[in-house]
Amino acid sequence: MQAVLLAGGKGTRLAEYTKEIPKPMLKIGDKPLLQHQVELLKKYGITDIIILVNYLKDPIIDYFGDGSTLDVSISYFEESKPLGTVGGIKEIEDRIHDDFLVFYGDVMVNMDLSRFIAYHHNKKSQCTLALHPNDHPYDSDLVETDVSGRIVAFYPKPHPADLTYHNLVNAGAYIFSPALMKFIEKGKNADFGRQVFPAICKKIRMYGYHTAEYLKDMGTPDRLEQVNADWQSGKIAAAGYDHKKRAVFLDRDGVLNVEKNFISRPEDMELYHFTPEAVRRINNSGYLSVVVTNQSAVARNLCTLDELDVIHKKLETDLGKKGAWLDAIYFCPHHPDKGYPEENPEYKVDCDCRKPKTGMFRQAAEDFHIDLAGSWMIGDSERDIQAGINTGCKTIGVRTGYGIKKTTVLPDYFFEDLREAVDFILDEPYEDLFKKIFEIYTREKHMPFVISVAGNARSGKSTLASYLQLKFREMQVNALKIELDHWIIPEDRRGSCRNVYDRFQINKIVADINRLVSGEKIVVSTYSNHRERSSQSLEYSCLDCSVLILDGIVAFSHETLRALSVYKIFIEIPEEVFYHRFTQYYRWRGKTEDEIKQLVEKRKTDEYQLIEKERKFADLVINPLSV
Repeated sequence: MQAVLLAGGKGTRLAEYTKEIPKPMLKIGDKPLLQHQVELLKKYGITDIIILVNYLKDPIIDYFGDGSTLDVSISYFEESKPLGTVGGIKEIEDRIHDDFLVFYGDVMVNMDLSRFIAYHHNKKSQCTLALHPNDHPYDSDLVETDVSGRIVAFYPKPHPADLTYHNLVNAGAYIFSPALMKFIEKGKNADFGRQVFPAICKKIRMYGYHTAEYLKDMGTPDRLEQVNADWQSGKIAAAGYDHKKRAVFLDRDGVLNVEKNFISRPEDMELYHFTPEAVRRINNSGYLSVVVTNQSAVARNLCTLDELDVIHKKLETDLGKKGAWLDAIYFCPHHPDKGYPEENPEYKVDCDCRKPKTGMFRQAAEDFHIDLAGSWMIGDSERDIQAGINTGCKTIGVRTGYGIKKTTVLPDYFFEDLREAVDFILDEPYEDLFKKIFEIYTREKHMPFVISVAGNARSGKSTLASYLQLKFREMQVNALKIELDHWIIPEDRRGSCRNVYDRFQINKIVADINRLVSGEKIVVSTYSNHRERSSQSLEYSCLDCSVLILDGIVAFSHETLRALSVYKIFIEIPEEVFYHRFTQYYRWRGKTEDEIKQLVEKRKTDEYQLIEKERKFADLVINPLSV
């Protein structure tokens, strides 16, 4: 396959840099952008390259010559006058032998060209455009595709004010067949995005190749600076599909937008106020943002696939206005229960995509080369969490939407909302602490190595304990986490309890933990902290366990527990943070504001102040808000 590089533009938006150097010769890292493109082409066996030049052509020709120094063959076509992105290609029609690849000379590219070319051939496409989302879709050329990937509409900027859209942007990398040439007028200055693609998308076989790899226009000073920063950070090198991606999988309703029980109209799509910022953080992190959502409204005949598509356009438009994007949306329109008169029988099937099954995750992993074990699932329902577990992801439950209230499976972590969840994933606040603990673990000979995590309610003990457990497991160390809340006396039997110590069966905790570290199995009934949950029987065994983590308010409250612990961590938070988290938590549990107020005052004296005194037993006191 041949390649054509469009390097004749003047680069007026970069005028301060391009008075003597043409835009494609501006350096990204230690070499010109155009050289990055040539080296990428060579990597994938594309060595017959034509460069179209015009403005300041000599620096390009002098630098590359015939391409022999880079082990490629480079020839040139000099436009006698500027011909836009189109005209020069028509002028070299007689030099094009077959399908050919086109790059804009101001786009930094790192993508798997073999996948791009294979897609083009598999679709029998005559014109294939690389597409991706970006943080400024409102001033980009937008593309609409059908379910097969065929381009059905092209929207050049500027867009109509009321346009809702999928954030699929023309990325400036194409594969054309010679059949395209008959739609281009010789000698005419024209632009693919403004004139050609909108006119021909329904006349030839034109497909969009959706990619999450790196294609970024560096045609403004800000974007040039960003591309250079991405190069220096390694983001560009890691962006190709020769590296596995990590994703944050997101449920839709109740996580991104307000849960309204089968949204069937775009006007019902209402983002939480924190959603754009959280998604934008994912976008800037190197993780992919991928929605996996059950949408049985289609099977229930509450909306059609076309109407669901309009709802998703509204979702992507609202995010795009705030500079955020979703790399992909996967949805399941099915429902297995049949026999209702109003249903759409075509979608009443037992599929493999409806969560908690893993079809959507597996499809995303294939499409975007995702490392599922290194990825996360954030959801608000039992189905979400079970799907994440079935897929092999780490899981986070949020208390928005359905709030993981009615469930028999629990996530690795709980957070208040998407923003808190994303902050934890990306900031990884306990990374340095784990390194310190792991170093101690490797020195000590205690088996099991017991870590106790104590502190007041809502301080973040369970988050830290779960983090330590998962990190030890990543290091191939078997770690067991014990939640001491399972020994809490049920709420309806606490009549004689005077304080926090009376609410826990501390003597039984001590006896059970002693039995556990002695090699016995213990069975407990789980603490149901919401009225929609039922207590479950849970068995603990420490036989193959190298690390035992005790997680609970009373982890330091008995001398035997303290003596068992090799390392004791106390988590403290300011009173005002305690009150805020306590209030949020009990709202989730369904308490009234008056009930919460009374609980806060009661816990201040019979729990908060008592537990605060136990910090003196800790080997380390931390405040997670300042880690």
